[in-house]
Amino acid sequence: MLRILFLGDIVGEPGRKAVISNLAGIKEEEGIDFIVANGENAAGGRGITPKIAIDLMRAGIAVITTGDHIWDQPEIIDFLSLEPRVLRPMNYPEGTPGGGTMVLETSKGPVAVMNAQGRTFIQPPLENPFSATEAEARRLREEEGVKVIFLDFHAETTSEKIAMGRCLDGLVSAVVGTHTHVQTADEQIFEGGTAYLTDAGMCGPLHSVLGREVEPIVERFKTSMPRRFPVAKGIVGLRGAIIGVDEESGAALEITRFSRDIPPLEAK
Repeated sequence: MLRILFLGDIVGEPGRKAVISNLAGIKEEEGIDFIVANGENAAGGRGITPKIAIDLMRAGIAVITTGDHIWDQPEIIDFLSLEPRVLRPMNYPEGTPGGGTMVLETSKGPVAVMNAQGRTFIQPPLENPFSATEAEARRLREEEGVKVIFLDFHAETTSEKIAMGRCLDGLVSAVVGTHTHVQTADEQIFEGGTAYLTDAGMCGPLHSVLGREVEPIVERFKTSMPRRFPVAKGIVGLRGAIIGVDEESGAALEITRFSRDIPPLEAK
């Protein structure tokens, strides 16, 4: 069995420091073979820089997925053409820098990671993620012979995420959602052998609103006036999922939510 650890949206310096300083221990304790993480909020809560991406990969993350904040740090644009292990959503139009799929060899065979973005209540509006992911999953299986396929579906609504999981059931090993920063409790394996979780949650400060300081966001809701939303501090919650996959068939054998709280001193 091949064990994949997926970490939800890494938020700012607290999130990435907690991930970097604890990842090796988590990998050993949980018997992890392959690590994927969503890094689209890793740079001050908005986007990711080349340096941060390199630091995360050096810490043990094999592939970094993203979402609607992928272009927030301009220097990432050229980097995507140089580093295929950092993905942007695959349903951007043809000609967009970077790619949305990556296949890496492991000691237990090849693993493919796909990244797609939803279209309901999320900007910018992209091409149809259902047709894009289904076609790519079939290509990976039929043309490249890859059985283990993981999808990070970066989307807003639970219905669109569940529909994606059902659409790809039997074609991919796992569909795990990101974007809402709140870990859901609906982990399951569908009838066709695809593991599913609506949202992995975030790797960010617990005393926060989605990783940001509480007061300015509450004030914004109360007054509708513009406010800055700094990344919060304090205890960091690492959230995600661990998926066990039969490397021969690509079918998921187990999925469990991952949850660990890291005190501030350990995150420095």
